[in-house]
Amino acid sequence: MTTSSDIADSTPTRPAKRVSNHIVRHEVFQTSLMSALLDGIYDGEMTIAELLGQGSFGLGTFDGLDGEMIILDGHCWQMRVDGSVQRAPLDARTPFAVVTNFVTSLSAEVKPHSSRDDVSALVDSLTVSPNYLYALRITGEFDWVKTRTVQLQSKPYPRMVDATNDEPTLRFENVHGVVGGFRTPVYEQGISVPGCHVHFIDDDRTKGGHVLDFQMAKGTVEVCLGTDLRLSLPRTEAFEEANLSPEDLHEELHRTESHK
Repeated sequence: MTTSSDIADSTPTRPAKRVSNHIVRHEVFQTSLMSALLDGIYDGEMTIAELLGQGSFGLGTFDGLDGEMIILDGHCWQMRVDGSVQRAPLDARTPFAVVTNFVTSLSAEVKPHSSRDDVSALVDSLTVSPNYLYALRITGEFDWVKTRTVQLQSKPYPRMVDATNDEPTLRFENVHGVVGGFRTPVYEQGISVPGCHVHFIDDDRTKGGHVLDFQMAKGTVEVCLGTDLRLSLPRTEAFEEANLSPEDLHEELHRTESHK
């Protein structure tokens, strides 16, 4: 997300001084690397049951890129390419996911009919420093949400930039729901997705996907500061042989995550 200004009716309450030793440590758990996913490593070791043991809030994908994942209140939802949603089986596996136990650090109301850039600026105003990781939960009524969703791939798996090249986009109008995900520091490029990586699901749990853009009618932004990142790397031959540092890493991330 990019920044803007003048998007909240009131300035969120903030500490008078930013004293690092007053920040409570909070862990974020991640299985595998975004750079592995980019290289076509779509088979995972970790089951959804095991993942939920690490956190009750988060996002990711499923084996073979079989849809987008969002986890809310300890429930994992699988969102498919047609925008439909189902509860994910506990024995399903994930090749990439990021989770935490969401504890609100700061929150603020969104100004009516705010763009994604406006909401991004509000998120920025709630952060202590760009050098930490933040879980984001944006709840309320949306004028519209534009999404796309990865679709199941067949072996031999293509690189993600090719697998996502022709994904259809969907637009949901006048919908209540949750945009959830993470704001990740730039230095984590390749480990995760730098910037804001968020997914959407409606309140009825019937539609959703990876967020490309939105306009929010009204609602609330909450951030949860993360200080500790715990990585679980796959013990597979495919991961051992993956190219995790391609020369065009930044371009591939942009093409797979930010295209509209």
